[in-house]
Amino acid sequence: MVSARILTLIRKELLAVWRDKRSRMVLIVPPLVQLFIFAFAATQDVHNVTLGVLDQDRTQQSRELLARFEGSPTFTHLLRLEHESEIAAVVDGREALAVLHIGPDFSERLLAGKSARVQMILDGRRSNAALIVQSYVGEIIARFNAEWSAARGLKTQPTVLVARAWFNPNLFSQWAIVPGLVAILTLLVGLVVTTLSVARERELGTFEQLLVTPLTPVQIMAGKTAPALLIGMVEGTVILIAAIWAFDIPFTSSLALFYLALFVYLSAVIGVGLFISALVQTQQQAILGTFLFMVPAILLSGFATPIENMPEWLQTATQANPVRHFLVIVRGVFLKDMGWSVAVDSLWPLALIAALTLPAAAWLFRHRLY
Repeated sequence: MVSARILTLIRKELLAVWRDKRSRMVLIVPPLVQLFIFAFAATQDVHNVTLGVLDQDRTQQSRELLARFEGSPTFTHLLRLEHESEIAAVVDGREALAVLHIGPDFSERLLAGKSARVQMILDGRRSNAALIVQSYVGEIIARFNAEWSAARGLKTQPTVLVARAWFNPNLFSQWAIVPGLVAILTLLVGLVVTTLSVARERELGTFEQLLVTPLTPVQIMAGKTAPALLIGMVEGTVILIAAIWAFDIPFTSSLALFYLALFVYLSAVIGVGLFISALVQTQQQAILGTFLFMVPAILLSGFATPIENMPEWLQTATQANPVRHFLVIVRGVFLKDMGWSVAVDSLWPLALIAALTLPAAAWLFRHRLY
C-alpha cells in the first residue's frame, strides 16, 4: 500500500515535469547546448604547479638544470623522487601534474658533446594544463640549451625533451572536458528538478492538498526524490552516449562502477536540492537557490581550475563538495580504467555527503510542514 502511494506520487511528479513546457525546455535544451559549448569553449589556466623530479644523475649539470625549475614562478614545488617506481604513484594520485626524469647518463652525454635526453611524464587527464606545462618545460630547457651551447661553442642541441602523456596520449582537450560535463550537467538537472518540485506545488496551491493525503512527510520526500534521480540517471546516460559516439572519447572502465557512482552522486545532489526546496516558497527563489549552490560547487570542483591552485583552507572546504569527488571518478572511468579499489577513495566521501544531506533535508522538510 505504501509503495503504491509513493509510485503514484512519482508518476504525478514525472507527468508534472513533462506537461510543463518550461520544465521540458530547462531539462532538455540547456544541457545539450551546454554540452557542446563547454566541450569546445572551456579553457584552463595553469600556475602553482607541483613538478615531480627524478634525478638519477645527481651531478652539477643536472642540479643546474633543476635550479632553473626551482626559480620558475610556474613551478612552486619540486617533489623529489628516489625511484622510477614512484612515478606511477605520483601521477596516478594527482600529486604532480608532470614528472621530469633525468637519466643517469645525463651529464656524461652533455660533457661528451652528445644530446642528453630528459623525459617528462604528463597527466593526460588534465590535457590543457599538461600542454601548457609542456610548453613551460620546453622553454626552460631551450634557455638551458642556449646558454650551455654558447658557453662551449656547440652547434648541437645538448638536451632533448621527450614528453609522454599518460591516460590521454594526444592531449585532446575534449577528452578532459566532456567527461567532466557528466558531473556538471547532471548536477544542474538534479538540482532544478528537486528544488522546483516543492516550490511549484506551493505556488499552484496543491501542496496543502498533498498534505491531507495519507502520505507521510517521508513518503512525500521519497516521491519527490525518485523522479529527480530517474531523470538524472537518464541525463547521465545521454551524455555518456554522446561522449562515446559524438566525441570519440574512450570509456575504459566498468559501466557498473559508473552507474553506482552516478547514483550516489545524484543522491548527494538531491539531498542538497531538497534542503533548498524546503526553505523556499516560490519557483524564482528555488532557481536562485539552485544557482547559489551550483556556481560555487562548479568553481570548487577542479573542473575549470586546479584545486591545487587554491588556498589550503579552501582545498579543505572542497572536500564537502560532491562534484569534486564525482569528477575524479568520472574522469577515471573514462580515461584511466579506474578500478573499484581506487574508486572507493572518492565513493565513500560521496556516500557520506548523501548520508548527511538526505536526512538533514528530511528533518527540515518535516520541520517546515508543522
